[in-house]
Amino acid sequence: MKYDEVIESVRQRTGLPREAAETLTHAALRVLAERLSGGEAEDLQAQMPKELKDDLAVPKEKLAQSFGAGDFTRRVAQLADLDEPAAQIGAAAVLATIRDAVTPGEFDDVLSQLGREYAALMGTAS
Repeated sequence: MKYDEVIESVRQRTGLPREAAETLTHAALRVLAERLSGGEAEDLQAQMPKELKDDLAVPKEKLAQSFGAGDFTRRVAQLADLDEPAAQIGAAAVLATIRDAVTPGEFDDVLSQLGREYAALMGTAS
């Protein structure tokens, strides 16, 4: 999936204007990179458009942080300057778009690290 397709997918799922969808996408990917471990952010990065690769870059020595879907949403809200309900919808939209953008096996690997709580969060995306 190309960058514009990713942003358009997030925009359609959230109803946000393009600029806000871009900000949201970058914020959600940065928070996701903080959450993933074991080189999974790098694996995901390899399948994303070049404009989004930096958001998934994590220093090798940095350990993944363990936080649930609620904290994920709060962190995205703070980075994207959204209220929490909008950030929840947005985070779900970005995760659903990632699911569509990468291979099924790669997304399964990401979801296996995130857990059921994140799968439930994604269930809120249209």
